[in-house]
Amino acid sequence: MKIGKELLAKMPENYRNDNITSTSAIDMLMKFGDVESAERIFRSMKTKNIITYGAMVKGYVGNEMFEKALDLFEQIDIELGDVTYTIVFNACAKLCNDRAMKIGKELLAKMPENYRNDNITSTSAMDMLMKFGDVESAERMFRSIKAKGADIYGALMNGYNLNGESWKCFKVFEEMNEKDIIPNEITWNILIGACSKSGMLHHCQYIVNQIPLNIQNKIRTQNALIDMW
Repeated sequence: MKIGKELLAKMPENYRNDNITSTSAIDMLMKFGDVESAERIFRSMKTKNIITYGAMVKGYVGNEMFEKALDLFEQIDIELGDVTYTIVFNACAKLCNDRAMKIGKELLAKMPENYRNDNITSTSAMDMLMKFGDVESAERMFRSIKAKGADIYGALMNGYNLNGESWKCFKVFEEMNEKDIIPNEITWNILIGACSKSGMLHHCQYIVNQIPLNIQNKIRTQNALIDMW
């Protein structure tokens, strides 16, 4: 923090209007939790691109200032990139009030088709919808994605857990097996959570027997298994 702030103080004025340099400075300050200094740099910039706006919105989200994140998002009058969609979906999911639901759903409706097949953007959109309690829309989005990775399946299952439909996770797990999609550590832990909530012991034992040893040895997984039993 000391080195970063000293370097920023010495930075020549002409560099402050370089989008790449200023965006990296904003990102640094936001990670330090120095939101006010990041805002000052942002305001001082004569021209701002979507990456700069994205850094600010992401910084607000990282500092749990979700309303400010949405305030700034509503000021953006340039074309959004996939990263910005992801960040705003995350902000809406965290805030999860009427305003966030309205902004999130409107943004999703406008999202270009090619972004829907980006696993990171789609995962954040599905997570948002599930936190809104809109399981049907999340399921429709899931079905529309052509190439699904473990994270997409994990987002769907986590949403079922959040909405009291844990039993649906077992069907999703079967689909993963059929399509040779290997669960990652996060997905296994979501499945263990589904077992814990469903009370379907025969399914639980079947799933536990398939967890690879290297995943079983992870502390988080061991804690989840202890909680389940």
